[in-house]
Amino acid sequence: RPFLGRALRVPDRVTAHLLGDDTPDPRPAELLAPWHPVPGVGDPAPLARTLAAGVHLAYLREEQGGAGTALAASALTLAGRGVLGLDLAKLAEDPTPVEAVRALVREARLTGAGLVCAPLDALARDRPELLRLLTGAPLPTILVGRVPWDAAWSARPPLLLHAPRVEPAVRAALWHEAYDAPVPPPLDIGTLLAPFLLTPDQVEGAARSAAQTARLDGGALRPHHVSQGARAQNAAGLDRLARRIEPAVTWDDLVLPADTHAQLRELTARARFRDQVLGAWGMRPGGGRGRGVSALFAGDSGTGKTMSAEVIAADLGLDLYTVDLATVIDKYVGETEKNLERIFSEAAGVNGVLLFDEADAIFGKRSEVKDAHDRYANVESAYLLQRMESFDGLAILATNLRANLDDAFTRRLDLVVDFPIPDARERHVLWERCLGPLLPRADALDLDFCAESFELAGGNIRSVAVTAAYLAAESGEPVTMTNLIHAIQREYQKLGRLTLASEFGPYLKLLA
Repeated sequence: RPFLGRALRVPDRVTAHLLGDDTPDPRPAELLAPWHPVPGVGDPAPLARTLAAGVHLAYLREEQGGAGTALAASALTLAGRGVLGLDLAKLAEDPTPVEAVRALVREARLTGAGLVCAPLDALARDRPELLRLLTGAPLPTILVGRVPWDAAWSARPPLLLHAPRVEPAVRAALWHEAYDAPVPPPLDIGTLLAPFLLTPDQVEGAARSAAQTARLDGGALRPHHVSQGARAQNAAGLDRLARRIEPAVTWDDLVLPADTHAQLRELTARARFRDQVLGAWGMRPGGGRGRGVSALFAGDSGTGKTMSAEVIAADLGLDLYTVDLATVIDKYVGETEKNLERIFSEAAGVNGVLLFDEADAIFGKRSEVKDAHDRYANVESAYLLQRMESFDGLAILATNLRANLDDAFTRRLDLVVDFPIPDARERHVLWERCLGPLLPRADALDLDFCAESFELAGGNIRSVAVTAAYLAAESGEPVTMTNLIHAIQREYQKLGRLTLASEFGPYLKLLA
């Protein structure tokens, strides 16, 4: 049709703008994110100069706790632009994402704003066409994500930059600003937040959450309020792949040799001061290694490996996530790596301690390749070595069979902690603690004999105590030595041990 005969419909938002009404379009409003400039987070000046010079596409790659969106917003503001933040995770779930993007681009052009789009990871795998639509917009667009840039996402090359993490001092300042109330002098917010890798938005959310829980508990801010607020910022994805444990134990609950205890303290210090040592002091290793901390806990079942991981998590104010590696292994080629990648990817959005149980199931000795099975088993082991090194969190691997682990793997760990079977003195302490102060006991309990005669780990002693308590409850009397001896016999049966007179001594007759 001739041009003069064509119908032209001006969008209502454009008409309103021409009439002086700049009320935002409601269509993309639900996809917007309130990202804003944050002072002290990186240097936005170079990016601002580049944007002002006409470069309209940049990609800021960040790590866990990165400040990419804050740096992007600061650069746009410094370049004289407004900021429109687009939550790409919400866009991925929108029923009409193409229309939403077009409405958002129109809004940005009408208001003279630039786009800050994150997280890119939400679209990178399944919706690359939306990324191509965004990167083709005729206005300043800054993408933020964790994955490497793929040239297929844009017809024009972006400016590739690295987004820094929020420095500890800035993190504490942001928290205080968001808390907006006096903090009791003994509390050091910087130290309490040190184990957490948080974005500026998450720091602000952690402060608001801490304020709410403090009010609920009576108004006085306590250290656990700060930790709970930070943990509340965790993504929920890892809960589907691992069992989450809220730590309820302390250092006083551990009964371990002095050297083992000292190693656990050193591991906790590594997690707490990694920003200072690896960041401010420049001690970060090369080779693509992350800022994470990795350790191996080796010892027989019941020697305290899981409890120690829980104590470390409690001391750092973190949740503990346990993964049974035996359930991750898949017989189909490549599926084990996919399962592990899902776990590590979800763990990257969580501030927690990651405990891999039964680590020897996959971190076995790499063998000489004799068949396809050997080759793919070695591929799985090599993949885990690489993925562990690039992980930014605190990962603990637990095994009952240290000798089965690959030497190349153990060399790359920060710490290897051995958990021996407790000696007689430690077993006596364990007997007292496992029986507890509330359990009614007969006066004739011979715990010295139990500690000296039965070489049991703490987990086994705990199991014996519970069995004895049930026997006492059934009889309606306090726990007697007969209950304990019968419970020990049951534990021996589970362990495949023989009931020997040399161990049970004068109490063997109680089993008759």
